Amino acid sequence: MLDASPHSPFPYREGNSIRFLVDGEQFYPTMLKSIQQAQKYILMEMYLFESGEITDKFIDMFVAAVQRGVSVQLLIDAYGGLRLSKKDRRKLVDAGVQLVFYNPLMFKKLKKNLFRTHRKYMIIDGLKAFVGGAGVTDSFYGKNAWRETVVEVKGSVVADWQMLFTKNFNHWSDNTVPELMMGSIAIGDVSARLAYTTGGSRLEIKKVLLKKIENSNESIWLASAYFIPSRKTRKALRKAASNGIDVRLLLPGEITDHPAVRYASRRYYARLLRFGVRIFEYQGRFTHTKMVLIDDWLTIGSSNMDRWNFRWNLEANQEIENENIASKARKIMLDDFSHCHEIKYIDWINRSRIQRTKEWLWGKLDIFLTKYI
Repeated sequence: MLDASPHSPFPYREGNSIRFLVDGEQFYPTMLKSIQQAQKYILMEMYLFESGEITDKFIDMFVAAVQRGVSVQLLIDAYGGLRLSKKDRRKLVDAGVQLVFYNPLMFKKLKKNLFRTHRKYMIIDGLKAFVGGAGVTDSFYGKNAWRETVVEVKGSVVADWQMLFTKNFNHWSDNTVPELMMGSIAIGDVSARLAYTTGGSRLEIKKVLLKKIENSNESIWLASAYFIPSRKTRKALRKAASNGIDVRLLLPGEITDHPAVRYASRRYYARLLRFGVRIFEYQGRFTHTKMVLIDDWLTIGSSNMDRWNFRWNLEANQEIENENIASKARKIMLDDFSHCHEIKYIDWINRSRIQRTKEWLWGKLDIFLTKYI
């Protein structure tokens, strides 16, 4: 649609290393340090980029990088960047940062304004990439920060992330993205692949996930900030659970930034629970994590498990096939499950009429939007 990504899927690349960074207290300092150490270029495609305390730190690092001769190119979604102040925009541009906005909002575009880049990644010198679901916003920073996981990726697959960025950035800017430095060098023994969607015209992430669910052997653990899956996906999850697969959903509890979406998604709970799917709702803060672990296969990135996500958004995930990495991801998710309330079928069917009404109303609205927008 509004993306100039390659037409063929990226293959699995050997020779990578993956490091998990849990929550903003880990991934923000690591990202900022990498910006400080950059020698040639910094590339970032980002949905949420909002003025605030953590954004001030990023802006200062970007400005300092330009001053020492590093090229800094930022592709920010026009809607997700609405809360980036004019002052901060001016500071970036005046310093020499190439600030470009994806799909600027215009009334005459009508429904085309709905196409957004929801991708969230940063590349440093072609040597490493940071991939996850976190934006540059104080929501992931400080006390009661949103729960999120980011991976630091090194190795041959970084070249594919840079190709993805280049195609999309060049669609919106006349500036040239620097040539790849060292991304093709093998670092580690992990097999990894970049998967992406292009807003309705390419649904690779969804198709691969469905196939993985259907071919699972032991477990399917799915974490999503927003859960409005397709009929095929719901059927595949029910079938897997019926066949004895350990199927678990890690979803937000009462603390969420979109309560309406939560109510709409809860209308699916009854049938899933009845077929043996276990549903866990995170407590204490909002879980924004977007990660799926199926046996020894992992996908993590910007993509939620909802229809709107696949219909209108550009998304990008890092897929990983590795027993050791899967083990580390499993430990992270087990810790998340320990902070959850598990919903039992008997309790769910006895929930209040008020809850049922909210689920029905927001479910009807979801159906309407899906059909007519």
